[in-house]
Amino acid sequence: MADVTPYQEVLDALSSLITKRTRGDKSNKSVIFDVLFEYLKMLDLDEPISKMKIIHVAGTKGKGSTCTFTESILRNCGFRTGLFTSPHLIDVRERFCLDGVEICEEKFLAYFWWCWDRLKEKTDEDIPMPTFFHFIALLAFKIFAAEQVDVVILEVGLGGRLDATNVVQKPTVCGITSLGYDHMEILGHTLGEIAGEKAGIFKHGVPAFTVPQPEEAMQVLEAKASQLDVPLQVIPPMDASLLNGLKLGLEGEHQYLNAGLAIALCSTWLQRTGHLEINYLEQTNSLPEQFIKGLTTASLQGRAQIVPDRCINIESPGDLVFYLDGAHSPESMEICARWFSLAIKEDHQQPTQNYQPQDDVGSSHELVQNYNQGISRKNTTQILLFNCMSVRDPHLLLPNLMNTCASHGVHFKQALFVPNISVYNKVGTHALSPTDLQVDLSWQLTLQRVWESLLHGDGKNIDTHEEGKDDTEKSVTRYENSTVFPSLPLAIKWLRDSVRENQSIRFQCSCDGVVTSCGRRAEISEEVRESNSEEERPF
Repeated sequence: MADVTPYQEVLDALSSLITKRTRGDKSNKSVIFDVLFEYLKMLDLDEPISKMKIIHVAGTKGKGSTCTFTESILRNCGFRTGLFTSPHLIDVRERFCLDGVEICEEKFLAYFWWCWDRLKEKTDEDIPMPTFFHFIALLAFKIFAAEQVDVVILEVGLGGRLDATNVVQKPTVCGITSLGYDHMEILGHTLGEIAGEKAGIFKHGVPAFTVPQPEEAMQVLEAKASQLDVPLQVIPPMDASLLNGLKLGLEGEHQYLNAGLAIALCSTWLQRTGHLEINYLEQTNSLPEQFIKGLTTASLQGRAQIVPDRCINIESPGDLVFYLDGAHSPESMEICARWFSLAIKEDHQQPTQNYQPQDDVGSSHELVQNYNQGISRKNTTQILLFNCMSVRDPHLLLPNLMNTCASHGVHFKQALFVPNISVYNKVGTHALSPTDLQVDLSWQLTLQRVWESLLHGDGKNIDTHEEGKDDTEKSVTRYENSTVFPSLPLAIKWLRDSVRENQSIRFQCSCDGVVTSCGRRAEISEEVRESNSEEERPF
């Protein structure tokens, strides 16, 4: 067995903090939240947090994008930024960004063990070690305090009122992104209940901003704001003309809503921290240059991201393109479907418009040149690569995806369903044992049946067959219009083989579903960059 590296030791330690409680566990979450303040005392973080100039963001959809825009704007204004987001896609260090870059391994190890050792020393049976996300949040505060950042941008993990980030007592400004139905087993089954949890980040007298919301949600936000004397302002989508002909760094029309909120958060932060030389609050017809640069250069992996397949590009330029997004609510699925439908039409007209360079500059320019050569002459076919966790309702997600695409004239020739592995009890993939790789595909088969019933009508008999064992000795289950693969690499291998066998066709693959700690979307992004792409890896 290979030696365990220092970084792998950290991942194993983090994995030990992941609890086995179900998502709808009814244990006293208020008590668990209150214990966070004991941890802060153990780590001597009370005073450092009180001095931080924090932007706190909650919401159902758009939290990560809004935080990304906010961080990019303030970094381009010359401030040292600390950004805490969740979940991570491949590497847990992605959650902690300093000046727009994930924390380096050396610093991460040092800060991790500083927190871990002190908590191990001071916790006991009455106050045990924190759970995974609580520890991660505490670690973020330690990192940002030690690194002496000028501004901290905190994305709420789940909800708001009892989220680990809500130990912050006096943020500089708060934001609430679009609200919808998600995590209902935890946050409540009505928009009002969900809005109440999100509004839990409001603090007395601290200004807050939100975007246009459903009436039920808005009434609750306004009531909570009134109780706490919070000046709450509704921000409309940003006017695209303010970018002077440039495009937002994050794709999709919905991002103008997130960008508008980010502008308001940054302007208020600048005003409240005494930086009046760069401000937008009193202007309506122009943006400061720093704001424009921040908005147009912001990047967030796996959100409306277009990735031409590197392996296929070498042989057949532009013939396999992945469109990555992690939509996981009915509303988000509709937005994602609209983005995909419009993006593939733009891609046909302007092939290189959304191409995102990968790795070294030289190879990127070469790929862009190759991508331009003759591809518009080929027919296209659309493939769906989908995954969602079993707490989601595919009867709500898949119809929105299918119907929205169909309304734009887009119909998937084949839907591919792939699983996650070891999402709930491990951090990192090094720790996966051979038994972990025995994947239960029952949920993916359920998704497949839902998809086929949407195509053919409920109750109609649909023939299926097993494609015999492939070279990894794992079966692949196929209907006429869909396939379940036991792993992501096998699905990508099938796509690449299909491209090679059908060289007159361009394959446009929409990769949708929930983001998990195993990083389904980012793993696709990574997988399509690998030249040795057919090696099976645990995800």
